[in-house]
Amino acid sequence: MECGEEMAGRQDKRFCSDNCRSTYNYRLNSDSTNFVRSINRILLRNRRILAELNTGGKTRVHRDKLLEHGFRFGYFTNEFATKSGNVYRFCYDQGYLETENGFFALVVRKAYVE
Repeated sequence: MECGEEMAGRQDKRFCSDNCRSTYNYRLNSDSTNFVRSINRILLRNRRILAELNTGGKTRVHRDKLLEHGFRFGYFTNEFATKSGNVYRFCYDQGYLETENGFFALVVRKAYVE
């Protein structure tokens, strides 16, 4: 299916070698894989930024500081709504909550895996 070489062996064999099978599947999945990779890169960068700014486990930073570091607010892994109606957004275990006057409360979720 990849190189067009004649094959020996089983009649239902589709590839002449592991290399041809691997090349075919890589080419077939490369667009979706690249998309997922780019999203994961953004998520990991957001997590790293939050972790660097939140060294004490809970802190407050201004929106401009996050943007200055390259934080992208549209990308997060999950949300957590409290009983009081506050919605924390998380990049894996690092979270943030928008408070007042452009400030954000940064938190770490210790029991992340549910």
